[in-house]
Amino acid sequence: MKRRSFTQSLISAAAGAALLTGFAATAQAEGLSNRPIRIVVPFGAGGVADVTARVVAQQLSTQLGQPVVIDNKPSAGGIVAADTVAKAAPDGHTLFLMSNGSAVTVNLFNNLPFDMVKDLTPISTLGYFDIGVITDAKSPFKNLGELVSYAKANPGKLNLGSINVGSTQHLAAELFKTTAGIDAQIVPFNGTPAVVTALRGKQIDAAVEILTPIMGQINSKAVNLLAVTGEKRSPLLPNVPTAQESGVKGFVASSWNALAAPSKTPAPVIARLNKEINTAVNNPEVAKKLRELNVQAQASTPEQTAKLLQSEIKRWGDVITTAKIPKQ
Repeated sequence: MKRRSFTQSLISAAAGAALLTGFAATAQAEGLSNRPIRIVVPFGAGGVADVTARVVAQQLSTQLGQPVVIDNKPSAGGIVAADTVAKAAPDGHTLFLMSNGSAVTVNLFNNLPFDMVKDLTPISTLGYFDIGVITDAKSPFKNLGELVSYAKANPGKLNLGSINVGSTQHLAAELFKTTAGIDAQIVPFNGTPAVVTALRGKQIDAAVEILTPIMGQINSKAVNLLAVTGEKRSPLLPNVPTAQESGVKGFVASSWNALAAPSKTPAPVIARLNKEINTAVNNPEVAKKLRELNVQAQASTPEQTAKLLQSEIKRWGDVITTAKIPKQ
């Protein structure tokens, strides 16, 4: 048997290494490895966005046969969470829970350490959840038209509650003022419980709030839901009109969640993740669990999700400019 030269052995070893590297690159291009997938959530545990992410993560874990874990990194504007993912390895194993708050962050903060559009690739939406205009059960305003009429007849006297300045609820209240053509005072609070307490204590006349954390008060009739602000009526509250049906044309605002990956993630990996997320979101059990949170499950293509983000950046940027909210 002829012995191979040292040079031939080196060449053979190099070829083998190159072949293995090629296989690894191909495997990465074709999809995910079996390592855990981490979803970085820019909110604390227990909120509607966090629970939405956990419901979808559990289903993804079942489908993929590998762990999908939640990593909560709450911060102002979700900056820490978004930056963590923007700078992560682009291999599909670190994802960001994007929301309409991500679009607000672009317009509200100076000198972000990342670019929301250039450094992150949207994959798919998970769902939408409604915002509503509410009053205390004993309020004289029984519909949105009455509230608007009072505000127009009494400029500057209507007090609208919302949570923190720059939040979705606060900006939705600003959009309400603009589209309804009213002069009202927006009173920000630190959280939903404080808003409800102020509303029931008659310190404010009405409030703009995401429905999920106040469904208990709505169902017990402690507060009145005058209108929802989505394009359509809420499937869970089919008898409640939209703001547009109530005469405030153009007042459309809803909260949403989506998943995004680092921008250089290979297209085949994005496609695989999109396929799995769509399957998870369209799973009847997942849709049922989200519906119980007042979240309307809805997946999308990467292109549709990117278009949504860009349109939301413009929409909330215009609201911030009109309201003259200073950048932070």
